[in-house]
Amino acid sequence: MRVKATDLYAYPDVSVVCGTPEFEDERRDTLINPVVLVEVLSPATAAYDRGEKFRRYPQIPMLQHYVLIAQDKIHIEHYERQDTGEWLRTDIHDLNATIDLTAIQIALAVTDVYEKVALM
Repeated sequence: MRVKATDLYAYPDVSVVCGTPEFEDERRDTLINPVVLVEVLSPATAAYDRGEKFRRYPQIPMLQHYVLIAQDKIHIEHYERQDTGEWLRTDIHDLNATIDLTAIQIALAVTDVYEKVALM
């Protein structure tokens, strides 16, 4: 995936596109129009995913949701772009909660996210 405005190349764990995927070139291996990006946090990547990536990702015009998932505990950070361009952060710690990804009309069950995950 590439953020054209900042020339960042990144490899999110999950990318979702609505409509036709747009790619950087004819190789079709670098997506430029994701609507949802998901990162699974690890000790090695958490600071980068929350910091530099999150400073650059809002430059993607189509991006509406950025979701960060902890792998060692029930904790999901959901950032949703508001009509004003601001990002609203919601922290989820409840296994029975859902994450409303309104741009793709999906309510993601937290229990599904953590299914078969051995939490510490």
